[in-house]
This record gives sequence, C-alpha cells and structure tokens, in this order.
Amino acid sequence: MDSLRHLRDDAPAGVVVFFVAVPLCLGIALASGAPLFSGLIAGIVGGIVVGSLSGSPLGVSGPAAGLAVIVATAIETLGSFEAFLVAVVISGFLQIALGVARAGILAYFFPSAVIKGMLTGIGLLIILKQIPHAFGWDADPEGDFAFFQPDGQNTLSAIPRALEQIDPSATLVAIVALGILILWEKVLIPRAKIFHVIQGPLVAVCFGIAYQWATLRYAPGWAISVDHLVQVPVLDGFSQVGSLLTAPDWSQIGSPQIWVTAVTLAIVASLETLLCVEATDKMDPAKRVTPTNRELMAQGVGNALSGFVGGLPVTQVIVRSSANIQSGARTKNSAVIHGFLLLIAVSLMASLLNLVPLAVLASILFVVGYKLAKPELFVSLYRLGPNQFNPFIVTVAAILLTDLLTGVLLGLAVGVFVVLHRNYVNSHTLEVEERDDAAEGHIVRVRLAEQVSFLSRGALLRELSAVPDGSHVIFDLSRTVSIDHDLLEIIRDFEESADRHDFIVERVPMDVGGDEIQNAA
Repeated sequence: MDSLRHLRDDAPAGVVVFFVAVPLCLGIALASGAPLFSGLIAGIVGGIVVGSLSGSPLGVSGPAAGLAVIVATAIETLGSFEAFLVAVVISGFLQIALGVARAGILAYFFPSAVIKGMLTGIGLLIILKQIPHAFGWDADPEGDFAFFQPDGQNTLSAIPRALEQIDPSATLVAIVALGILILWEKVLIPRAKIFHVIQGPLVAVCFGIAYQWATLRYAPGWAISVDHLVQVPVLDGFSQVGSLLTAPDWSQIGSPQIWVTAVTLAIVASLETLLCVEATDKMDPAKRVTPTNRELMAQGVGNALSGFVGGLPVTQVIVRSSANIQSGARTKNSAVIHGFLLLIAVSLMASLLNLVPLAVLASILFVVGYKLAKPELFVSLYRLGPNQFNPFIVTVAAILLTDLLTGVLLGLAVGVFVVLHRNYVNSHTLEVEERDDAAEGHIVRVRLAEQVSFLSRGALLRELSAVPDGSHVIFDLSRTVSIDHDLLEIIRDFEESADRHDFIVERVPMDVGGDEIQNAA
C-alpha cells in the first residue's frame, strides 16, 4: 500500500532516472571496451532485480564508472568478454557470501566528512565532465568519470578543447534545456502541484526530441549530428533481445586469473556500493537507513545474473541515485520502474531514444551536480574546523584528479590521521599547580581520559619528559574506564625512576579493582 501511495512521486522520478541512465549505460560499456548492449543489460538488471531485492529506499544500481578500468583491463587480460563474464558471475556469489558474513558493517566506518566530500566531488566532476557535451564535443563517452580520458584529454583539458569547436545546435539545445529546468524548479513547482508530477527533466528531454525531429524535417542545417545523440542499438522487438545476450565461457572457470578478477570485482563493487549507500541515506529526506548486508546480497544476485546473461558488473551508483532523490522519489519503486523502462525502450523505442541530444542530458546533469556541490557546503565544513574540512577537501580534490574509489580512500586516510592526532592530543590533561610552600614544590597532575589506548603513548611520554625534578606527580585515573597495558607500563616505569629524580608519585585510582588502581608513593 505504501508503494502504491507514493507511485505518483516514484513514476516521474523513474522516468528521469531512465533518461539519465541510458547514455551512462552505453558510455560505461564503451569506456570498458565491452559490447554496448552489455551496459544496457546491467542497467536493466540493476533496476529490476537489484531494485526489487534491495532494502535501499532510494538507491539506484547499474553499471559503474568506477569499474570501467578494471573491466577493460580484465577483458584484455582474460582474452575475451565471454571469459570475463565468468568472473562477473563468481563475483556475484562472493558478494552474497560477504552479505551473509555481515561485511556490510564496513559502511558505518566512513566518516561523515568523507561522505560529504564524495558527494561534492562527484557533483563537481559531473559538471566538469558535462561541459564538453553541452557544447557538442562528445569525444569522451558519457559515464567516464576518470581524470585521464580515453581520448587523450583529461577532465580539465577537455573543456578548452571543447570551446575550440562549439556546435551551435547542441549549445542552443543545452541552454534552452537548462532554462526549462531552472524555470520548472524556481517558478513553476512552487505554484502548482501538477509540476511536481510532470518533472522538468522530462520536459527538457521532450524538447530535445522535438527539436531534433523538427530540424531534421524543416531545417536540416540546424539538426544535431548523430554523433551528438544517444545511440541505442535498434531492435525490431523483444524477440531480438535474446540474440544480443552473451553467454559466459564456462571452460575458463578453472583459470586462476578468472578468480583473481572475480575477487577484485567483488571487493571494489562492494566498497563502491557501501559508499553509495551511506551517501544516498545521507541525502534521503526521510533519513532512512539501508540494511547494508541485504544490499550486498542484492548486489551479488544482480551481478551473478548480469554476468550470466552478458551484462557488465553492477553497483549502487551515486549519479543515478542523486537524480532519483532530486526528482522526488519516495520508495525503491522508482529504481524498478527505470529498469522496466530500459527494457521496454531498448526493445521497442530505440529509434525515439536516438533522437535525444546528449546536450539535453548534460543540462539535466548540470543541475544534479550543482545540488551535490553547493558552495554553502564548503563554507559550512570550513566553519566546523580542520578536523572536518581537511578530510572533506582532500576527498573532493582526489576524486577530481583520480577516481571515486581512490579519492574516498585518500579522504579516509586523512580522516584516520585526524582521529589519531586527536587521540594523541586529547589523551590526557596536564595541570601544573605552583605553590609558595617550598616544601611542596611543583604539583603536576596528569589526568587521563575515559578511554586511553596505545595511541596515547607518545603524548604521555612527551608530557612526562618535561616534568621538572623534585615534582609531586599525581596520575589521576578517576575518570578512566579503560586503559591499555602500554600506558600502565609507562606509569610504572615513571614510578620506578622516582628516586633518581626526587619525584613524589601518587595515583588516584579507577573505580574498578585490579593492579592498575594501586597507588604508589
């Protein structure tokens, strides 16, 4: 009942995601060196199968740009696409095993600043990657999100190259489509509910199709060339879909390289999925929490099936998930709807899809990217201080200059360093009391924190080395609940050296029994 109640929100969102997914599926297949139809198969399986099994309310699955390099290398190494499909099937079963083993808990160890950095980095990357498409320069396929591009350019150098050869028709379509999107969101949606149902991106796509049809008929000189349009393989109907499915080469299942590829795919696809799950949950207006172990199992089933019928590996993907959320989706039905639309479109409506200009889709993705990377997010993270801003900005920069997974891992490394540094600095407090009574001398109170791990060794040693001879040193463990043996050893060593430095040493005990609470003098 809940799904039916939200269908008026989910159906339009599914349509928008469908239009975004089509060129991405094709572009990722092209960038992977795989048959174009394999990208569409992965999109269909990701939408219908994974969407149905997943517990993610708003996540959308399909072929992932982050796997393109791995896929291209694997196909070349294994010698054929059919052999690669065997690895995809095995990776699916490995992901199911990871879900059963409850490996989804890894999703909860990504710092919030890194997740925000990932979303912002992807947003900026979408904008930068779509600028050439908006001007009608499509040398880099849609779905390629790596810094270094197959056409010999990179994310930044491609922009001035595109400006050198602007296509007037594509640019005009992009500008008008962007105007439609802004008008819809800023003016029309606040005025009437009907504009919530009829989404601005859908209107922009319809404009692009109408423009191409009209110019081909009445003004061929202004028509956009085929190279700048969506290019879906044209079939006569469902009966021809089977002819484009590719079966795995099971004779290769005993090859060690197949298993190495399968393990690599399972690990990378699972990490990308868990990252996207965290990011999608963070963007969810209802703040629902995805069951991560169920998500891994759903992705595993999807990969096993996708590989079995000739599709690329799938993960939950942030671009489609972001478009889904921004289009007002409420439940996972939107992901399933987009999958069915892909199946119907490639079977029956390919000719119509092939009238859609890539420039229109660039305008839609501009809006998606901007909403992910709003300038105020940089300001808010900066105001939170370096512990939040540094992992965030490193993640953003690394994603722009490398790829999604590398960027997140570098941001995570900075986040871990921040935690270690904070632990080092805040492991204890030191109070030095100066008194006039010469008999008392310096009183140095070392108050330890509630949780003290071995990571605090350096900080404690640093403070104790600065204590002047003849001081009265008090180790205050009254607030400490847990302390590593390494720290107790440092305290005992200091106590044993007390006579040599004329120290008076005392311990204020913890509230538990044991050797660590014994006072020493």
